[in-house]
Amino acid sequence: MLENLLANYEEAVAVILFGIGFVMLLFQRNLIKKLIGLNIMDNGVFLLLASMGYISGRKAPIIADGVQSTEAYINPVPAGLVLTGIVVSVSVTAIMLSLTVRLYKRYHTLNLDEIYILSRHLSEDR
Repeated sequence: MLENLLANYEEAVAVILFGIGFVMLLFQRNLIKKLIGLNIMDNGVFLLLASMGYISGRKAPIIADGVQSTEAYINPVPAGLVLTGIVVSVSVTAIMLSLTVRLYKRYHTLNLDEIYILSRHLSEDR
């Protein structure tokens, strides 16, 4: 069991990162902490994809020295997925931060429970 864990430590770290982010997303009431948890989850997924796409002893898929055998190169698709995921993650983070700033300006708190209560009171007053 321990040998398998040590041989696949990248995947174990990726699962731990995902778990930490998921727990933060579930149990934190602060919006900024939830956003940090979401980013930690993203990083866990990216680490898992990158580690699964890497094969020891192979090179990047750039044909050099006339070697055209597919066994000499790694698969570029996981790296492309990771890069695309990073771009999407940055965009989602920017949108979530802007929405968080708008919520803070309106309710003067980042606590989701307080925002919910204040929004209920404001909707009842109308």
